[in-house]
Amino acid sequence: MATVEKMPMLQMGYDKLTAQLRELKAERPLIVEAIEVARAHGDLSENAEYHAAKERQGQVEATIADLEDKLSRAQVIDPKTLSGDRVIFGATVTLLDEDDKPVKYQIVGQAEADARIGMISYNSPLGRALIGREVGDEVEVSVPSGDKFYLVDKIAFL
Repeated sequence: MATVEKMPMLQMGYDKLTAQLRELKAERPLIVEAIEVARAHGDLSENAEYHAAKERQGQVEATIADLEDKLSRAQVIDPKTLSGDRVIFGATVTLLDEDDKPVKYQIVGQAEADARIGMISYNSPLGRALIGREVGDEVEVSVPSGDKFYLVDKIAFL
């Protein structure tokens, strides 16, 4: 029997996926209405509005199915309830780069990952390299721009 792989995420990521799902479900009746209006125009073989509406319907239904799958497998984790001296999901890690400049990242799920605001997925190259590390550990990561070296400076659970 296949096991269902849980998807760790923060409450913020769960809420974001739930909001997206709600929006798409609200769009369903509008798409059906657009299909009916396009159908009323006659010949469907050359009806661009009809084909566009049907294509959008397929995209929305596929996205709804994907979001429902992710939400059903969601394992919401509150970083404030965690502790320890190793980097784990939910930890906020302060790293020192090669120039001793501090950079801070929180290890999060794929749903909420946004490197621009310091939230990286546990599946990203840096996220995978950090999991299990302790303060004082050196980390080497291969990224598209080349190899990066970091020193784990601080681990916090905020």
